Amino acid sequence: MDIFIGLDVSLASTAVCVLGDRGKILKETDVASEPEVLVSFLKALPCEITGIGLEAGPLSQWLHKGLTEAGLPAILMETRQVKAALKASPIKTDRRDAQGIAHLLQMGWFSAVHCKSVPAQETRVLLTARKAIQKVLIQLELSVRGVLRNFGLKMGPVSKGRYDQRVRDLAAGNTVLKAAIEPILRARAELRRELAGFEKMVRDQAKIDPICRLLMTMPGVGAVVALTVKAAIDDPTRFKRSRDVGPWVGLTPGRDESGERSIVGAITKVGDAGLRAALYQAANVMLHHGGPNWLKSWALRLAERRGKRRATVALARRIGVVLHRMWVDGTGFRFTRDEAMALRQNA
Repeated sequence: MDIFIGLDVSLASTAVCVLGDRGKILKETDVASEPEVLVSFLKALPCEITGIGLEAGPLSQWLHKGLTEAGLPAILMETRQVKAALKASPIKTDRRDAQGIAHLLQMGWFSAVHCKSVPAQETRVLLTARKAIQKVLIQLELSVRGVLRNFGLKMGPVSKGRYDQRVRDLAAGNTVLKAAIEPILRARAELRRELAGFEKMVRDQAKIDPICRLLMTMPGVGAVVALTVKAAIDDPTRFKRSRDVGPWVGLTPGRDESGERSIVGAITKVGDAGLRAALYQAANVMLHHGGPNWLKSWALRLAERRGKRRATVALARRIGVVLHRMWVDGTGFRFTRDEAMALRQNA
């Protein structure tokens, strides 16, 4: 008998549903969200388990690692598909969600998600923390501009180094305004120091990583983009073809088709939003800075026909494809089309 188990993971406990033949529920319970507890419960079941499904999430990768290391057939399921299927239930409870996940696993209506390695997760944490501090810093600076604007004080364009002095000059003569601004400026100075520390950590990590150094041979790809690509893809062999990277990261047009209607819309925006943003940033840098190369020339020709915005998105998609191929082949970026084609033919 094939046994499928659905796990609905929450912070404190995990709802478990055990399905037998024809979707018959054999057991339902709650266990603590700890790998050791889950392994003990699942191994105590008097039957051989065919599959264990859990929705991809913050705790899921940790639990998945514990289950697979114990020799259990755990599968991470794509969140978007699971949520869309569970919406069909008129009543939402953890028990019902576990049932739904088990049924999806049994029917095979899901996409398996790659569980990232520990080094990839550590890199992701570093990049996420850097981004969080950068975001707070920008919000503080915008808040100061908004406060000054209420008094008719306009900062205008100003460099980061002269920001504090410009604010103090504008606030001079207003005791209350100055008292309100000073704590924000001190907080900003501290955040800038922390952000500089993160930037150094990111650059140092990219320098000692041979894969990042290889990816950074492409114009527009710096330490942040290279680390983001490496952490997101993690294992390049999980893609059969390099061109599969574009749809996976959500940089291909969506399609809505029914009967006589067929609409090609905007990009799907599925997958890793951080990687998608990093590739778009690399495309912008390549288009507006640096010397010529075959990718930039291709994007500029496309911009003349389809517009700059579409060309940038298309270039971002192609950058992801080329970076994956560089990683797989272990070769640096080729600046001319002839070099790239000659390398491909000799491979």
